[in-house]
Amino acid sequence: MATHPTTAEGKTFLGHPRGLYVLFFAEMWERFSYYGMRALLIFYLVKHWLYSEEESSIIYGAYTALVYITPVLGGYLADRYLGQRKAVLYGAVLLTIGHSLMAIEGSGGQDSWAINWFWLALSFIIVGSGFLKANISVIVGQLYPRTDLRRDSAYTIFYMGINLGAALGAIIAGWLGETYGWAYGFGAAGLGMLLGLIVFVIGKPALMGKGEAPDPVRLANRTAGLSMEWWLYLVGIGGVGLVWVLIQYQHLVGFLLMGAGAILVAYVLFTAVFKLPAHDRDRIFAAMYLIFGSVLFWALFEQAGSSLNLFTDSSVDRNLLGYEVPASMFQSINAIYIVLLGPVFAGLWLFLGRRGLEPSSPAKFGLGVIQLGAGFLVLVAGSAAIYEGGMTPVLFIFLIYLLHTTGELCLSPVGLSAMNRLSPAHLASLIMGTWFFASASGNFVAGLISAATGAEGVDNAGPERVLEVYTTVGWVAVGVGVFMVVIAPLVKKLMHLDTLKDFEDDVPGQAEIGEPQAGGTHPKG
Repeated sequence: MATHPTTAEGKTFLGHPRGLYVLFFAEMWERFSYYGMRALLIFYLVKHWLYSEEESSIIYGAYTALVYITPVLGGYLADRYLGQRKAVLYGAVLLTIGHSLMAIEGSGGQDSWAINWFWLALSFIIVGSGFLKANISVIVGQLYPRTDLRRDSAYTIFYMGINLGAALGAIIAGWLGETYGWAYGFGAAGLGMLLGLIVFVIGKPALMGKGEAPDPVRLANRTAGLSMEWWLYLVGIGGVGLVWVLIQYQHLVGFLLMGAGAILVAYVLFTAVFKLPAHDRDRIFAAMYLIFGSVLFWALFEQAGSSLNLFTDSSVDRNLLGYEVPASMFQSINAIYIVLLGPVFAGLWLFLGRRGLEPSSPAKFGLGVIQLGAGFLVLVAGSAAIYEGGMTPVLFIFLIYLLHTTGELCLSPVGLSAMNRLSPAHLASLIMGTWFFASASGNFVAGLISAATGAEGVDNAGPERVLEVYTTVGWVAVGVGVFMVVIAPLVKKLMHLDTLKDFEDDVPGQAEIGEPQAGGTHPKG
């Protein structure tokens, strides 16, 4: 389709700034690398490094928690010093190094020399994600005025890129890793990250100067022979060393989450109460409610990469048309559903919104949690054959992922769009980082839940134990979701959508105030 120029934002493609598509492809390849590696990680820990399922779940939970906590620091450094573009670029470099190091597998077992390279690889990936994750999403928002109707469809397009990369990563890297060897799967993930870095560098002009450093002069000031910019990069390298220790002593991650979480929440609330106007303060309160609500969602949703992945490997009939599908490839189902159903939900919210029937963002959160719980209960109901020594029909794996995906589409895209919309300009990356911090907490709790499903010494350990835990968390999620729907009108009032205005430096656009429609991104983005 032909592009056309606009006076405010340069050339557009399909009605959106070209920069959106640069971010789309850069994030697509980054997600290819991350989810390709994630699909294999729990099996790599169990089958190659020979950790128990319980130990592997704790390591997996600590790793994913750190992936989502580091954006708090990355967002802060970008807001105050680096700017989002340079933060994303630096994060992409660290991620490329980390994914490449994952291909060093050695002979296996915890006594292998190569395990130290494994910990170092995870550390580079964690810190790289911290610089990239929140900030690339913020740049998407900076391409549009705050009340531009295209913002939410832009996040939907961005979200589609995330999930396209996630699906391809799980399929290609998962198949290569389980069929030909771990190094092939992780090597494919590293190549994907390198492609993402190249796209981002080449596409810089299309970003129209968005995401640059707030004070370039201060960033260039030299101390001890190095500019502040390079000192910040060295801080990132120091962070890799710190994370190298934390990832090996997972209990420290739990203490870090509690301590840092308390400080972060206190700082955000202090700022909201004492430094912001009344309506901005209330919007921060609404954002914090949504952030806390997301913790439970991610704690249960992220069973996909750990306990559900292991359950699929050991207790599900994976034979499709005469071919036994590697369990890691089922990690692509959620992303494929997102690609297929994302436009449906975007259209649904627009259809309902035009008729005054669209649920509010808080109500969508509640609906998402209800569907999440229902997914676990459907799997439990469909796994009755397991008690007779049979294998769970693969249909029920597709069904649990379907319900979890529809729940995600009700909660995650709307959540990130709300974070970007409800945050004052000077707190945008910090609030986005707080959103990811909630995901960090959820992921750590997910590791604990997964560990409980495979705990050694439990009388009913095995598939029965998994289903027992899934029954409990399923009903808890349904109950919490119903409660969230009931109180949604009260939370909506705190959002003050009727007085929401563009930032002073926003570009004039198709401004209209209303509910966030769809779009945004799972913390996977």
